[in-house]
Amino acid sequence: STDRKKGVTNAILYGLFIFLIYILITLPFHVAGKAISPEIFNNISTNVWLNLLFFAVFVFFALSFFGLFEIGLPAGLANKMDSKSGLGNIGGIFFMAATLAIVSFSCTGPILGTLLVGVADQGAWPLTIGAAGFGIALGLPFALFAMFPHWLQSLPKSGGWMTDVKVILGFLELALAVKFFSNADLVKQWGLLKREVFIGLWIIIGILMVLYLLGKLRIAHSSPVKKFSFIRIAFIVLFASFTVYLIPGIVNPKKANLDLISGFPPPKSYSIFKTEKGELFEPMHNDYLGALALAKIKNKPILIDFTGWACVNCRRMEEKVWPDAVVDSLMRNEFIVVSLYVDEKKNLPLAEQTVELLENGTNKSIVSVGDKWSTFQIENFGATSQPQYAIISPEQIALTKTKFYTPNPDEFIKWLECGLDAFKKTKK
Repeated sequence: STDRKKGVTNAILYGLFIFLIYILITLPFHVAGKAISPEIFNNISTNVWLNLLFFAVFVFFALSFFGLFEIGLPAGLANKMDSKSGLGNIGGIFFMAATLAIVSFSCTGPILGTLLVGVADQGAWPLTIGAAGFGIALGLPFALFAMFPHWLQSLPKSGGWMTDVKVILGFLELALAVKFFSNADLVKQWGLLKREVFIGLWIIIGILMVLYLLGKLRIAHSSPVKKFSFIRIAFIVLFASFTVYLIPGIVNPKKANLDLISGFPPPKSYSIFKTEKGELFEPMHNDYLGALALAKIKNKPILIDFTGWACVNCRRMEEKVWPDAVVDSLMRNEFIVVSLYVDEKKNLPLAEQTVELLENGTNKSIVSVGDKWSTFQIENFGATSQPQYAIISPEQIALTKTKFYTPNPDEFIKWLECGLDAFKKTKK
């Protein structure tokens, strides 16, 4: 730049363009979310083969972090961008920022890929927020160093600590990979990753992380641990404490309340240990007509639980809210509770498979049990997310507004009591 003022302006533009580039790469996912049926995201997040693909992708990312190979965009793309960095003022600065984003892809790619997988389940905003975090983390220091070049001398030198960060991220990617394999296992009910096996794998990963930080385990180009810094000790204590916290999940799984990871492991009912009758509250399973018939016999309202095998918030409700003494009593004694799994992949009998005309004028093929209940939820309660709870009378009349995920038992109790009061009024 010709003078300091222009240099500061250009440095700010450089940092701003880095930030904007990371934001812009997420826009197509917001557009796609509005252009297609919201149900497609639920189908994607519960698709067995996609969850297995995500599992493989996360393992691939982990191996990259472990130093087996580097993930990068084609070198020619970076060179092409770099060749345009001399064009004009603003244009040149933009292409310099784009070159940085491309070159840094080997570091940012696996994490953005992790967030990209979550788009199917959580929408595009977590991806945008994550990308914005990268944009700020890269844009701000580069802008400051462009303003004050002498600060570069005070930067920490690259070395073993950078390898340590990547290896720890690799272990975290492995832990997330286990979750996606668990989704596929739950949906298909293979029985390969029961709750105790899931937690056991996380314990093994936690132990490996601690051993690595202690210097007892060497991976890739990791250097011997010569001294233990405060940060290293803090992470050793953190991961060791979390690993110990998980142990009751396999030693005493029926009584262990692992609230910190609630929703991530399979439900307590999906266990290698036999559950005694009445030990856990278990609603009727996908039997809506049976629930209606029982409600008429017992003169009770029906509590519909729209849920899914791969639904994290559904598990959190079942583990944190349902065990509350009042909630448990109301669900056991005052309602006929039926859980309808919208991601149940079991095919319906041929006589029940059909094509249904939806309210929006489109046709939908009803082939699996999940197709049936997801369509039932959309057409009658206008939602595609789970969990969703509805209270209806035996005559199938809605008694109150539906309720979505709430971690507060008192709030859920008030809603249950509201539906119960409405039912009692209809009988007067």
